Amino acid sequence: MDRLRCLQVFAEVARSGSFANAARHLGISRAGVTKHVAFLENALGARLLNRTTRQVSLTEAGLMALNSGRQMLERYEGLESTVRESLNRPRGVIRVGTPPSFGAFHLVPLITEFAAQHPDIQVAVALDVGNLNLIEEGLDLSIRIARSLQDASYVATPLTHAPQVLVASPAYLARHGTPQTLDQLARHNCLIHSMKSPTSLWRFIIDGRETTVRVRGTVYSDFGETLRHAALLGHGISVHPTYMVADDLAAGRLVTVLPQYVAEPLEVFAIYSSRQRLPERVRRFIGFLKDWASTPPDWSLIGSGAEQPVRKRRRARAAA
Repeated sequence: MDRLRCLQVFAEVARSGSFANAARHLGISRAGVTKHVAFLENALGARLLNRTTRQVSLTEAGLMALNSGRQMLERYEGLESTVRESLNRPRGVIRVGTPPSFGAFHLVPLITEFAAQHPDIQVAVALDVGNLNLIEEGLDLSIRIARSLQDASYVATPLTHAPQVLVASPAYLARHGTPQTLDQLARHNCLIHSMKSPTSLWRFIIDGRETTVRVRGTVYSDFGETLRHAALLGHGISVHPTYMVADDLAAGRLVTVLPQYVAEPLEVFAIYSSRQRLPERVRRFIGFLKDWASTPPDWSLIGSGAEQPVRKRRRARAAA
C-alpha cells in the first residue's frame, strides 16, 4: 500500500477529528480510511490514534508521526509541483474558502473559467465567513472581505474594492418614507448583520472621518442573504456590499438610501499561509484572480462616480 497515501489519510483523520469526516473530505469510504490508518500503524509498529465512539485523539507516537508526516507530505508535494511545473501541466486540488454570497455569485463563475483553462486542476470550495484557520482546515487560500486585515500570519493580496450601500425596497419606502439624514435612521426598521455590527452601529465616512449611527430593527442575522431577502420583502433598510445587491439595484427591486453618505467601505483580499511553498496550481489561481481584479468589476465602482466611464470603455472595446 502507498505509504504516502496512508500518511495523507492519517493526517486528515487527525485534522478533522474523526474517520467519518476524513472519509467525506477525501472522497473515500470510511472502511478505506480505517484500512489506511491500520496499515500505517502496522508499518510503524505503534498505535497512532486513541479511538472512542465519539472522537479520535492522537497518541504520543501519533503526534510524532503527524509532525514528521506533514513535513514529508509537504516535501513530496513540493517535488511533485516542481516536476509538474517543468512539464507546464499543474494538477491537483485547490481548496478555497469564501464568504457565501461572494462565492456563489462571483467566485464560482471565475472558478469555472479557471477550470476550463486548467482541466487537470480541481477546485474545492468551502464556506469561510472570516474565522477559519487555513492550516487547520486544509485550505490553500481564502477570500476575505473586510475593512482591513489584522492577522499578520497570512500573506494577503488585495484584489478589489467592495463598497457598501444602504438599500431598501420601493414598497418599504412608500410605506415608511425615505430618510434624508443619518439621524432619521433611528425611526426606521434596520436589518442588522450580527457579525459586522454586533453593537448595532453602522459606520459611515463623512469628509474623510468616520461617524457611527446606532440603529435597531426586528431582524438580526449573521448571514447577509437573510437580510437582503428581508429587504426585498419590504421589511426594512439594510446595508450590503455592492456585489450582493448590484443586480437588485439595476432591476429596481432595491433602491439606494442616503446615497450622499458613504457606508464603511470594504476590500476583497486573497489570503494564504506562505509565499514560498505555494504549489504551482495555487500560484496560477492567485494570478488568475489578480488578472480578473485588474479590471474593476462594475459592482466595485457603484457610488464612486466611475462606473459609467468604465462601462463606456468596455462597450467601446467590445464594439471594436
